[in-house]
Amino acid sequence: MAKYIAASLMMILVVAIAFAHWVLPGLLEGRYNLVKEHSPYGIRPEVQAFHDQLFIADLHSDSLLWKRDLLMESDIGHVDLKRLKKGNVALQVFSATTKSPPAQNYDKNTGETDIITLVAVSQFWPIRSWGSLYERAAYQLSKLYDFAQASQGELVVVKSKANMQLLIARRLSGEKVTAGVYLIEGAHPLEGKLENLNLLFEKGLRISGLTHFFDNRLGGSLHGVSKEGLTKFGKDVVNRANELGVIIDVAHASPKMVSDVLDISNRPVILSHGGVKGVCDKGRNLDDSLMKRIAAAGGIVGIGYWEGAVCDITPAGVVRSIRYAIDLMGVDHVALGSDYDGATEVLFDTAELAILTQTMFDEGFTETEIRQVMGENAMHFFLNNLPD
Repeated sequence: MAKYIAASLMMILVVAIAFAHWVLPGLLEGRYNLVKEHSPYGIRPEVQAFHDQLFIADLHSDSLLWKRDLLMESDIGHVDLKRLKKGNVALQVFSATTKSPPAQNYDKNTGETDIITLVAVSQFWPIRSWGSLYERAAYQLSKLYDFAQASQGELVVVKSKANMQLLIARRLSGEKVTAGVYLIEGAHPLEGKLENLNLLFEKGLRISGLTHFFDNRLGGSLHGVSKEGLTKFGKDVVNRANELGVIIDVAHASPKMVSDVLDISNRPVILSHGGVKGVCDKGRNLDDSLMKRIAAAGGIVGIGYWEGAVCDITPAGVVRSIRYAIDLMGVDHVALGSDYDGATEVLFDTAELAILTQTMFDEGFTETEIRQVMGENAMHFFLNNLPD
């Protein structure tokens, strides 16, 4: 009887582990990263031809967080290499999310709880990452390198101006290569140590957010408790990032923190994913005055596709926010920042990006405006601001 009970318990344990590893990650992502059902978009042939020769860049996706093989096309989530190619995406910024409150909201969160631990454990990330945000960031970067290595040259990692120049040359020659740039969403993976910024830079970090949904050692989140600006450590991180050539991302930063960053940074910053309050007056978006300051300092802003950023997630709704941003900041400072695979619901995934191009034409955008917003602004920004 004892042997039977032991065998039964062992079988239950094996089934539980298998469920946690093989089933739970897909259930989690299937619940959070949704493409709302819609009729197929009919793209006019002349629009598709124009779209297919664009340099398209997206400043933010969280695809590295999930268990999917990004080299295989999936009907889960928003981004994989096959869909990037279908959408003609030349450059995708891949973000590492390392900590997030399970009941996150745009108003007020603390860092006392974390759902990413469940993700790390259920996906069997290295044990050292279960209790270390630095290791979670390093592991997600290693996943990007692994995908690139296994892609047979179809996916490359961009870390320098020279890498960008080579990417552009390959695209101009007709190669449909796609590049990834690595970002950490919030600088809590530094774990309060400036040397960890140096280590992540050496590994390939090229963009760093400062906060995510909660306050950290650098200062206040847009969705945190304190709403404070940069701490001394936060200022040290910004200054060291400037020295290294790590681009600062002010998405999710409190207004005071954004203002402080713009006061001390000697390099342009990005807001990788968000919207504009003049169209969508929600807690996820910054006031127009700060958006104009980001642009005045040479920065770019990625307009997202989800409800918290644009309110209206239809292609026309997204384009409405893009037009407002152009009128507010100038066309040179507006880009795409999807927040794909970031627990968002959208009406088009990355394979369907031609609907944005078509909608911009329908709304009276010029070809030059479309080229810039769809990717050339981001392309020039990285050419000018990545390390040599």
